[in-house]
Amino acid sequence: MPSLMEALEARRAEVLGQAERLREQIAGLSEELSRAEERLARLQIARETVEEVLAAPSSLLPGTDATGGGAGGVAVALVKAEAELDVTVMSPEYREITALFATSGRRCAAKRSAGTWVWGPSRGMSRGCARS
Repeated sequence: MPSLMEALEARRAEVLGQAERLREQIAGLSEELSRAEERLARLQIARETVEEVLAAPSSLLPGTDATGGGAGGVAVALVKAEAELDVTVMSPEYREITALFATSGRRCAAKRSAGTWVWGPSRGMSRGCARS
């Protein structure tokens, strides 16, 4: 039978181990919290930037005038630029797709699949596009 001091020492070692595990969990959670707060701050900055851009007069966009300011003006200007194939307001990926459509002389149906662009069922633009 263990003595009272041995039992207390065993109990102390058990609680000491539990405290160490909790410290490790706290450290891990603190790092995770720090990363989440950093992402949150970046998202807030992105939101503020988008709000600033949308609030700017549409005259800041090429080929527009100052009469359609605000979010609606920017949206209208973007749609107009897209309709006119003004690539200066398009993402690089969209520019590439638009260029393929414009230079192929064919009608194409594109769909987004697993992070890559797929042209028709055969994954080949020449085989996946119909002649105009």
